[in-house]
Amino acid sequence: MRLAVVGVLVFIAAYVVSIVFYVVGGMGHPHLIGETQSAGGSTITVDIDEIRSNNSVLRADLTVAPEPALLDPITHTLKDDLTVAITSVVSASKRTWTKGTLPDVFPVSGTLSGDVADWPFDRYHSGPINIELSSGAAQVPQRSTVVLVDRLLGWKVDAAEVDNAESPVAYQLNLRRTLSTAAFGVVILGVLIALAGLGLFVAVNTYRDRRKFQPPMTTWYAAMLFAVMPLRNALPDSPPFGAWIDVAVVLWVIVVLVISMTLYISCWWRHLRPDAEQPTNLAVSPSAT
Repeated sequence: MRLAVVGVLVFIAAYVVSIVFYVVGGMGHPHLIGETQSAGGSTITVDIDEIRSNNSVLRADLTVAPEPALLDPITHTLKDDLTVAITSVVSASKRTWTKGTLPDVFPVSGTLSGDVADWPFDRYHSGPINIELSSGAAQVPQRSTVVLVDRLLGWKVDAAEVDNAESPVAYQLNLRRTLSTAAFGVVILGVLIALAGLGLFVAVNTYRDRRKFQPPMTTWYAAMLFAVMPLRNALPDSPPFGAWIDVAVVLWVIVVLVISMTLYISCWWRHLRPDAEQPTNLAVSPSAT
C-alpha cells in the first residue's frame, strides 16, 4: 500500500512538472521576440514558423505593411515600386512589388549553425539578418519598424541586436528546445529502455522456471518489437537515423528484445512438447519379480 501511494505521488509530481515546463516554454502561442522601432514608416513583420534541424534551415514568412505615404489615397495600392531586401538567407533575398499592387506574404529561409547530434539539447544560431525597405527605381531607403514573432512550437527563440554600421536593422537569432520538449524526448527514450527491461525480466524468469510459460506472451514480444520504430519516430523533430540515440539506445533496445524473445521461444520448445515426445515411466509388474 505504501509503495502504491509513493507511485501515485511520483506520477502526480511528474505531471505537474511537465505542465510547468510547458507553461514556461510559452505553450506554443506566438509571442514577440524582437522589435526595432522607427518614428513612423512601414512595418515589416517576420513570423518564424518552421525549423529543419536536420539540415539547419530556418523558415519564416515576411509581411510588409506600407506606411500611408507609400499608398495611393484613392486606390490604396502602392504609388511606386516597393522592394524589401534581406541578407543572411538561403532563398531569394529580394522581393519587389510593382506600382498598383499590395505586398503579399514573402517566404524566406535562413541558414543556422548548430549540430543535431546534440539532440535533444542542440542549439542553433543564425548570422546577422539585415532587412531593408526601399521604393522606386532609385531604391530610395524607407523608414521601417521590424517586428520578429516566434511561432515555433517546442522551441525557445531569442533575438539579439547586432551592431552593423551599414544597416540599422540587424538581428542574430538563437534557438534552443524548450524544457518540455527536451523532457518529452527523454521520457520516450525511457519508455524504450523500460520495454527492453520488462521483456528481458519476463524471459529470464520464465527460462528459469520461476514463472509458467504462457504462449500468448510470444505475440507480446512481437508487438514490442514493432513498437520500437514508431516510438523512435515520435521523438521531437525525429532526429536523423544514425544519431547518438540510435547507437546508444534504439539499437540496443532492439537487441535486448530479440534476445528476450529468443529465450521465451526456447521455453516454448521446452515446455510444449508433443505428447509422443513426453518421457514415460515404465511400470514393472509384480509377476516379473
